[in-house]
Amino acid sequence: MDKQLLKQILIDNQQEVVRYRIEPRELTIADFPCCVLVGVRRSGKSYMLYHRIQQLLREGKQWDEMLYLNFEDERLENFGSEDFNHILECHQEMYGKRPMLFLDEIQNIEHWEKFARRMADANYTIYITGSNAKMLSGEINTTLGGRFLTSEVYPYSFREYVNVHRLSVSSHDLLSTEGRATAVRCFNEYLHDGGLPASALMPAKRNYLSSVFQKIYLGDIIARNNISNIAGIKILIRKIAESVCRPISFNRINNLLSSVGGKLSLATTIKYIEYCEEAWLLLRLKNYASCLADKESNCKYYFVDNGILNLFLIDKDTMLLENMVALQLFRMYGHDTNNEQVFFYNENYEIDFYIPEDELAIQVCYSLHDKETLDREVAALTKLPKRLTCRRRIILTFDEETSFTDQHGVIEVLPCWKWMLQ
Repeated sequence: MDKQLLKQILIDNQQEVVRYRIEPRELTIADFPCCVLVGVRRSGKSYMLYHRIQQLLREGKQWDEMLYLNFEDERLENFGSEDFNHILECHQEMYGKRPMLFLDEIQNIEHWEKFARRMADANYTIYITGSNAKMLSGEINTTLGGRFLTSEVYPYSFREYVNVHRLSVSSHDLLSTEGRATAVRCFNEYLHDGGLPASALMPAKRNYLSSVFQKIYLGDIIARNNISNIAGIKILIRKIAESVCRPISFNRINNLLSSVGGKLSLATTIKYIEYCEEAWLLLRLKNYASCLADKESNCKYYFVDNGILNLFLIDKDTMLLENMVALQLFRMYGHDTNNEQVFFYNENYEIDFYIPEDELAIQVCYSLHDKETLDREVAALTKLPKRLTCRRRIILTFDEETSFTDQHGVIEVLPCWKWMLQ
């Protein structure tokens, strides 16, 4: 690439970083010289880089010590792996110093991982972001050789969403009728609209959410994987959205697709699902009780943001509530490439979430007012301790709070919004 153009882009990117007003997040970049931030498009990875750069500027660092480049810039369309060295040369020519590197959406450049490892070996401080879950694959981790610390970036948690809206949700505030009503009203908005940072303060979010989905769908899934069957993969996404909360096998998805979108091979269907996971649109949950083969082929799938999921649903608040809980658990415990942190349990009865690390079982139910629903949820949590160790059992609802006692101890019933603020 032309060096003069690269220098212009570097200067433009500097101005872009400085002008952004960054909201504080619960996430922090680890104090480690080489970090990878991964997550869905528009989840706030770039803002994390901006925050770190602005922090360094406040501490007295100057741009001659930092290099930021956003590979989503259309002017870098012809950037190839051989141009990585050119950006180092450009910075050296401009400032005569060795910079810390901040490289945004680096997965757009083929063989990026070889450059990243070379920089780590040369003792550069380097922060990179990417929207492709392949960046967490065993192959990439082997290539990076333990040189990088990986952090997952999700859309806003409910606490972050509340903070952005400048609402006080201390335990004292929530004791008042007005304080509790404000929290529930904000939670209801978050439940339906999700937590993508750029949309948090928008009065009408649906058009923005639709545009983000189209970018993920057309760019990160269709274009990146050279998919010609555009209609087929759109039907797949819709069918999985309609099946959130329920285990669904590869065979069943394949049958659904073949019945409405023409015959597809099982291998193609599996590939389509993998592409959606690689783009961070879908997150997989395995059955803790299943054998190995069934663990991989009969899973639950959740969407990375409630606002995107809600584009496909009508009056499905129970599904949105469970999707939100899944996301919060992934924030808390991680969602690694093997999906071995958070599970569901399904063997004769179903537990929505089981976390072995904390011996925690969670059921999600919008309301327990119906006695049949109440009996079903409590019965499952009463049976589970006979099979697995459970130090804590919770039923999360929209806005109900109580507790039950059985021979194994207490079953807590908590409003989901209160649990998410703990």
